[in-house]
Amino acid sequence: MSSLFAEIAWRGQPTRIEHAWVGVESAGAPLIVFLHEGLGSLAMWKDFPQRLCDSAGCRGLVYSRPGYGRSTPRAPEEAWGLDFMHRQAHEVLPALLAALGVDTAAHPPWLFGHSDGASIALLHAARFTRQVAGAIVLAPHILVEDLSVASIEQARIAYRETDLRGRLAKYHDDPDSAFWGWNRIWLDPAFRAWSIESEIASIACPLMAVQGLDDEYGTLEQIRGIARRVPGTRLLELPDCGHSPHRDQAAAVIDAAATFIRLNPG
Repeated sequence: MSSLFAEIAWRGQPTRIEHAWVGVESAGAPLIVFLHEGLGSLAMWKDFPQRLCDSAGCRGLVYSRPGYGRSTPRAPEEAWGLDFMHRQAHEVLPALLAALGVDTAAHPPWLFGHSDGASIALLHAARFTRQVAGAIVLAPHILVEDLSVASIEQARIAYRETDLRGRLAKYHDDPDSAFWGWNRIWLDPAFRAWSIESEIASIACPLMAVQGLDDEYGTLEQIRGIARRVPGTRLLELPDCGHSPHRDQAAAVIDAAATFIRLNPG
């Protein structure tokens, strides 16, 4: 994917957003917006967005959130607040879509999110109920579990003691910005109370929630909790699959997601 850059105003500052367009070139095709995980970026999706868009006959918009990839990094002294996913869902994503000329009222896009990006997709769909065609969320978080915290604590050790920082540097201009922004807020004791369980009940668009049975960052309560609060949610629970279904079970995810999009044309 060839990176482009858009500038938005966020927190009173000009903010550069790395993004790329993939998929079919028809302006009339459905648009899928891809939202990456807590340590992800545009480049870390690799060819998955292109493959899904080809299968579904869609256009795709892939981007790196502020602090990630080649987007404006987080300042070293800047600590993300407990509402960091809300701000991405309610402020950054709408600003980016507007900057790119995406008319979400006339042509609502699909959202495809992974992990933190999945939670951001849920929050955006819950707030902008008429401006989302549908959402597909992989390994979402709707509450903080002990399993999540334990795995994120292990990630902190790995970042300090292994080559994890060097591996992340392949995908982020400032890997410290990406890692510590994510890690410190998830391990903040106050974040243990974070939950979006009540907020997601307002989601009105078609919704699919996917999780691996071997997910090391969350239990099946995450997606089953979504289904209890959003009637009609399609659940996909994948065996032999960890926290990244689009990598561990790419073919199954592409088939299920493309079918779901075709069955819900809007």
